[in-house]
Amino acid sequence: MTAAPLSSSAQPIDIGLPEEQRLQIAEGLGRLLADTFVLYGKTHGFHWNVTGPMFNTLHLMFEGQYIELWNALDGIAERIRSLGCPAPFGGASFASLASISESEGIPAATAMVRELVLGHEAVARTARAVFVLADDCGDQPSADLLTQRLQIHEKTAWMLRSLLEG
Repeated sequence: MTAAPLSSSAQPIDIGLPEEQRLQIAEGLGRLLADTFVLYGKTHGFHWNVTGPMFNTLHLMFEGQYIELWNALDGIAERIRSLGCPAPFGGASFASLASISESEGIPAATAMVRELVLGHEAVARTARAVFVLADDCGDQPSADLLTQRLQIHEKTAWMLRSLLEG
């Protein structure tokens, strides 16, 4: 899905970024939104379905993670809108934009943790790629949003990865 500007009858946008740059950044943020949404769904599903000796720890950890992901969605979508583009939504749209796939079935607890590590790393890669574009274009608000998302996803991946050691 390529980002497109909103209706041409809308008030022109003049925020110091040329339209082409705004569209490219919005397209990248759309991929970040899709990755975040897919990871949110996976994390929430794992929260519901985790079992085993680490149930309580993982159930609570996954809850904190899916709440954080849910809350992040609005900020990403609103940044896309601020750039003058519609925010993507819906399963088919997100599936075509996301770099991570939904989980097949209900994996064992340790496999859930591994999947979430891979998911957070994938979202970090998406954010990092869009950051380069936003930074090169001088889009400080998008770069700031992406920096925050990178910090959260890298830290979460590290915390999850730590559960797999030993």
